Amino acid sequence: MTGSARMAELRQQEEELVFASFDQHDAWRLGSLIANRAISEGHGVAIDIRRHNLVLFRCVLPGATADQEAWIRRKSASVLRFEHSTALLTEMFAERDADPTQGGWLTPEDYTLAGGSFPVRVRGAGVIGAITVSGLSSDDDHLLVVDGIRNYLKTVGA
Repeated sequence: MTGSARMAELRQQEEELVFASFDQHDAWRLGSLIANRAISEGHGVAIDIRRHNLVLFRCVLPGATADQEAWIRRKSASVLRFEHSTALLTEMFAERDADPTQGGWLTPEDYTLAGGSFPVRVRGAGVIGAITVSGLSSDDDHLLVVDGIRNYLKTVGA
């Protein structure tokens, strides 16, 4: 897939995957849905849903490592700062041949462009949080989150 086709796909996901509302109950149900899929597929991942600094859901499955905590913190910080998925941010900065974590703009200890974090966007309110998976490849982390949101929105009729 070309860079522009990939970017168009990622932008489409962000336009499509918007919640009518989102509260702690939604976080629990969505996080559990993603966790159950990860368990059934044998993925050793950590899953985090947060509203800025408030963790609404956290699950660490067997096989996940302590490193996942740092990846989740850095991925979600990137989503909350730029209000786009880390996969889309990766494409956007690659198109400009730039890395915001180099050259003094954003510290690499606090931010990353690794895929796997996606904005919780609520219709009429904007981005209110981030959903993050860590433990697989960037693309697979991203896909697990996107598929989880898509399936959840189908079940709640959003």
